[in-house]
Amino acid sequence: MKTKITLLLAILFIGLNLGFSQQDEECMTKLSIFHEYTKAKNYDAAYEPWMAVRNKCPKFNNAIYVDGEKILNHKIKNSAGADKVAFINDLILLWDQRGEHFASKTKKGEYAAKACQLMYDNRKELGKTDQELYDCFDAAYKLDKDTFTNPKSLYTYFSLMVDLYDAGKKPAADLFNKYDDVVEKVEDEVKSFSEKLNKLIEKEDAGTALTKKEGKYKTYYESYLKAYDQISGSIDGKLGDRANCENLIPLYQKDFEENKSNAVWLQRAAGKMSQKECTDDPLFFKLVNAYHNISPSANSAYYLGLLKDKDGDTNGAIAFFEQAIGLETDNFKKSKLYYKIASKLKARGSYGKARNYYRQALKLNPSNGRPYIAIASMYAKSANRCGQSNFDKRAVYWLAASEARKAARVDPTLKKAAAQSVANYNAKAPQKSEIFSSGRAGQTIKIGCWIGASVTVPSI
Repeated sequence: MKTKITLLLAILFIGLNLGFSQQDEECMTKLSIFHEYTKAKNYDAAYEPWMAVRNKCPKFNNAIYVDGEKILNHKIKNSAGADKVAFINDLILLWDQRGEHFASKTKKGEYAAKACQLMYDNRKELGKTDQELYDCFDAAYKLDKDTFTNPKSLYTYFSLMVDLYDAGKKPAADLFNKYDDVVEKVEDEVKSFSEKLNKLIEKEDAGTALTKKEGKYKTYYESYLKAYDQISGSIDGKLGDRANCENLIPLYQKDFEENKSNAVWLQRAAGKMSQKECTDDPLFFKLVNAYHNISPSANSAYYLGLLKDKDGDTNGAIAFFEQAIGLETDNFKKSKLYYKIASKLKARGSYGKARNYYRQALKLNPSNGRPYIAIASMYAKSANRCGQSNFDKRAVYWLAASEARKAARVDPTLKKAAAQSVANYNAKAPQKSEIFSSGRAGQTIKIGCWIGASVTVPSI
């Protein structure tokens, strides 16, 4: 019987991809007991044998820490007062112990941020101040930025900075610098997940079905991209009008002389002024030229293009925009440049040129559905002038709906908005009764003007 139990436990460890370093039969038996209770979500029953193994054999198996986190989270959720505080502190201690005994399986930034988030979520019970919590997140970020990736924690980190600024405990320069830190970190994570998702989308576009494992990865990548998209909006919302031109210009004017040779400072200052539409101020010209002189880059060339655009020099602006694209070596960032330039052209009414840039953006980042939405919008706005008859003009809306549908297929952050656009465009296109009376079901309509495309009338 003992041999069968030992064999069963050995199989369990292999199945969990877990190893053990101490041959302690009591720990082995109790680990099996608490693991089975944990799988059944009977956390109260799991607690006693789990604590016994944790105290006697802390290096025995990583299941002590994986299951222990679930057990203690249950205890925290179902307790109050001093008991709840004790369980919270014990979970933080558990993560420290995991890092000590299973360092290779414990990412420093991730688990430090988890501890900070736990304290933030229970700040009233723990009596933590905003300054203490911010210092915790800041230490975690500086400890291991690469693995500090949780969307919720990144937002909490920045939100605390804003609260400290509002309370007069942090200067504006620190606020704007932290905004840039967090936004750049979010962009890095979006880039990473987008590049992974792009490979799967390209495989699907080539007509190859994803494997079951690839399908799970796709769902995983999409869920994180949704989360990062949500916190990006929340971060900008939290910053709000604190970063308006009235605040930015005097701050950057005051610090310009000290930082005129600091490429990172110049890039961030110019970027913030561009983002907040402060480009009419002479300071923007000073920032951009200083930045381009000491560190010619895709960003500096793009900002110079903005200046030319402000002056009404369309050709000069396009020349700098093209220079920016030529200087950018990162495909994800180059895609963003194509998108920005396309949006400038779209706003000017240069729809044909804008579509070309949007399509270039899609080639480099096919999981970004925003170019499809923009192309659909341009088609819809051109419906009244691209077609001979009223029927043909309204047929343009089928083209618009087709583009919006592509956005819903590739971009997890746009599924709802894209679906609404598809419904809106289809409602403006010829309806079934009109198709029937026209006798054109199944026919191909050639759309002229700048669109230069064809659309098939739906069968009824």
